[in-house]
Amino acid sequence: MVSLPDHSPFTSAIQGEGARIGVVLAHGFTASPHGLRAWAQSLADAGFAVRMPLLPGHGTTWQELARTRWPQWHAALDEAYLDLDSECDHVFVAGLSMGGALALRIAATRPVAGVILVNPGLVIDDPRAPLAGILKLVMKSTKAISNDILKPGMDEGAYERTPVAAAHEVNKLFKDTIRLLPRVTAPVLVFRSSVDHVVSDSSIAALRRGLTNASLTLTALENSYHVATLDNDAEEIFRGSVEFIRTVIAAAAPPDASPADTAAAGTRTDVLQRGIAND
Repeated sequence: MVSLPDHSPFTSAIQGEGARIGVVLAHGFTASPHGLRAWAQSLADAGFAVRMPLLPGHGTTWQELARTRWPQWHAALDEAYLDLDSECDHVFVAGLSMGGALALRIAATRPVAGVILVNPGLVIDDPRAPLAGILKLVMKSTKAISNDILKPGMDEGAYERTPVAAAHEVNKLFKDTIRLLPRVTAPVLVFRSSVDHVVSDSSIAALRRGLTNASLTLTALENSYHVATLDNDAEEIFRGSVEFIRTVIAAAAPPDASPADTAAAGTRTDVLQRGIAND
């Protein structure tokens, strides 16, 4: 029996002692928290407070998504960030695909501790993208862009159609986010699938060019497609995310911190050596 996708938001409280750490997660376009739920749970199991909202227009119908605008998606994630910021010492932002762009936009406008991205989108290569603002008047939807997953039997629970009006909003979001990338100063970790049929390397190139004031680490995923959080390399993403967070927090600890404080914050330093760092 196939279980139905769980589109509901995800929330967890801080567990354990040491630095109070929060993580805000953003799902992808036409999808929902369902595709990132295992990632969110792994972060909660590590003791972090987690907030993953259901973005407006998602988890219902593609027709409703067609009526939403990208500032609404950003506002939902920003609200989740402010919620965590009120109770945590450090807040990280993370996202998949379009959620990666939203996470970067939060990092450009809020004092986040770090950024974790999985196959982030910043560029739409479809030649019709610049015309979406006009096409939406005559073409309501196109075929789905969902379930680019190598692992058999997985379903991210995304819409069966892609609303053209919402795709136009994604294009505007991407352009605005690229403009803000130089404002990002927190370290950025990217998990990048070697084969991705949704987001091309143009987005990674845009990210490299734009992050002029932040470190960027790329970790290759050799056995997954676009929705890597549900794919064969998911555990590597989950493990690497926790290591990255603990490494960043340990590096931010004051020089006079006690060994116990440092251990509580996380002392792993290997994550930044596994990727391909630049800037």
